[in-house]
Amino acid sequence: MADSLDDVVDAIRACRHCVEQAEGAPLPHEPNPVLRVSATARICIAGQAPGTRVHASSVPFADPSGVRLRDWLGVSDDEFYDDSRIAIVPMGFCFPGLDDKGGDLPPRRECTKLWHDRLFAQLPQIELFVLVGQYAHRWRLGRKAAVRVSDTVANWRTFAQAAAGEAPSIPLPHPSWRNNAWLKKNPWFEREVLPHLRREVRRMLG
Repeated sequence: MADSLDDVVDAIRACRHCVEQAEGAPLPHEPNPVLRVSATARICIAGQAPGTRVHASSVPFADPSGVRLRDWLGVSDDEFYDDSRIAIVPMGFCFPGLDDKGGDLPPRRECTKLWHDRLFAQLPQIELFVLVGQYAHRWRLGRKAAVRVSDTVANWRTFAQAAAGEAPSIPLPHPSWRNNAWLKKNPWFEREVLPHLRREVRRMLG
């Protein structure tokens, strides 16, 4: 029997693979997959993985990074969290835990392998991918993504002009406060990328 979107989402939310069949060290806490999708959303925000606040709240980008991301997109909170219009799909659905320095670990590899193909097969209506951070860049752009996030973002025009039949992508740095210095060193991002991003988002939201 073929998957439906509800089937795939239910399976993701019930997933315990990283605890019971982990590749490497198991997830150090109970899984709490966080995503928002619908059969009508035209925009997909492909993020990294939930952080500690999102793990606790189950609300994606419910943190200062989310505030900045909504500003970059030019959307209100209500628009951002309207999953009939905007899908939010991280590369890792669960908070991956913290490293020895207190930073977030990378997204679990299992998620993209197990779920992303099945999930996006049910989301053919997506017309724009907003790629937040290097893991989303690599997932969507493959070998076209540069080693450095700066180089991928600087080449945004190439990805924003997708081939026929493909949805365009706009690569962004992560909106974390840790990237404040990057934003100051790269004023072209706010001058060139954000106006285009906001126009495209507003066009699709109507």
